[in-house]
Amino acid sequence: MNYTLTEDQTAFQDVARQFSDKALAPHAAEWDDSKIFPKAVIAEAGELGFCGLYCPEAVGGLGLSRLDASIILEQLAMGCTSTTAFISIHNMATAMIATFGHPELIERLCPDLIAGKKLASYCLTEPGAGSDAASLRTQAVLDGDHYVVNGTKMFISGAGATDTLVAMVRTGESGPKGITCLAIPADADGIEYGSNLNKMGWNSQPTREIVFNDVRVPVTERVGEEGEGFKIAMKGLDGGRINIGTCSVGTAQAALNRSKVYLQERQQFGEPLANFQALQFKLADMATELVAARQMIRLAAFKVDSGDPEATVYTAMAKRFSTDVGFRVCNDALQLHGGYGYMREYPLERYIRDNRVHQILEGTNEIMRVIIARRLLTLADLENIT
Repeated sequence: MNYTLTEDQTAFQDVARQFSDKALAPHAAEWDDSKIFPKAVIAEAGELGFCGLYCPEAVGGLGLSRLDASIILEQLAMGCTSTTAFISIHNMATAMIATFGHPELIERLCPDLIAGKKLASYCLTEPGAGSDAASLRTQAVLDGDHYVVNGTKMFISGAGATDTLVAMVRTGESGPKGITCLAIPADADGIEYGSNLNKMGWNSQPTREIVFNDVRVPVTERVGEEGEGFKIAMKGLDGGRINIGTCSVGTAQAALNRSKVYLQERQQFGEPLANFQALQFKLADMATELVAARQMIRLAAFKVDSGDPEATVYTAMAKRFSTDVGFRVCNDALQLHGGYGYMREYPLERYIRDNRVHQILEGTNEIMRVIIARRLLTLADLENIT
């Protein structure tokens, strides 16, 4: 296997790094403190193509592979984890429309979404349906040429500040086969938004409950066919798990970079901290685990890009490992900074707060273990995975 980035991938990485250093990193602390959703900056990212990373070129996207997208998102996350995570969610929702929507819907919605002029939220989780997504209860009943939607979605990123809600709703029987995907206008009559939830991290993006009260949605807003919603959602989650793992790795890399500089500059007992072997070993372990996490993410992305039948297992493995490692590296980086790491003057505590939720969303890491174990136990030959 060739682990060297291609010329194009290096170019994507450089552009993303420049944007991250200029447009994200200098403002991340302010956005976090003041709960500012930087829509104008996200629009700037859209001008570079970062809001339509893997949407087909035919509809205006960059048409990149999941591996290419991961390289870009890692660089963005080094500047602001929370904003990059929203950009990744927007990409996932937009790609669902661009891939599974009918031509008129794609033509009407995708140009502005891909350009970042308008934003999309992904609406799957409900108060009673988190890890068990197939049990969702939000209903959409067909009434002529409209669906009438009733129900509640919970923990929706961007809710109240986005333009399109890519929502999974129940149009049929219980279980996954009764779920359909709708692209609901965010300002439709009958939609109520809860208050912006007070969160531990991810403060540069609003998170709200959404209540649908007899919301009439034209059939023309359906993404795919009736009953295909769960399939669309699961395909999206394979990529979403790569994306969120990538955000963890990017944030952890930023923490590692700062730790290296701090150890070289900070002196105790008359010499730099970098001279103490115990701290050298800690830095070495952080870097080793981070490289391993990055390679797992890129392997999973390759599996998705190549259509590997075991791609879901690899994305689950990568998501579980990279988000655990990402949090641990950030925590170790804070420890290396001592009391300064605990202060908001330094970004280490924000890195920890922003990375912590990655072990929960896109399927908790406990659910990742369930996915992996169930597949391993059904395989006749474990070498198909290992």
